Amino acid sequence: MSIFEILMLLCFGAAWPFSIYKSYKSKSVAGKSPIFLVILLVGYICGILHKILYAYDVVVYLYALNFIMVSTDFLLYIRNVKLMERESKY
Repeated sequence: MSIFEILMLLCFGAAWPFSIYKSYKSKSVAGKSPIFLVILLVGYICGILHKILYAYDVVVYLYALNFIMVSTDFLLYIRNVKLMERESKY
């Protein structure tokens, strides 16, 4: 277990609640990139797999927590796209 890996995941993870809140409240996709979010998800999956297969420790839970938060933001992106499409029809 590396303190630097823990700090990196905590720093990345600290930003996601704000992003999720903004996505939820604004109902907008402005400034969001679904490709970027998918790349992050793939990266977190790789981190989780590495921890499970080669170096299991409690840090795997930080990877999982970050994965859940990015997934939430991605799902909100999809919701917001649908909301915007629905609004543009009226």
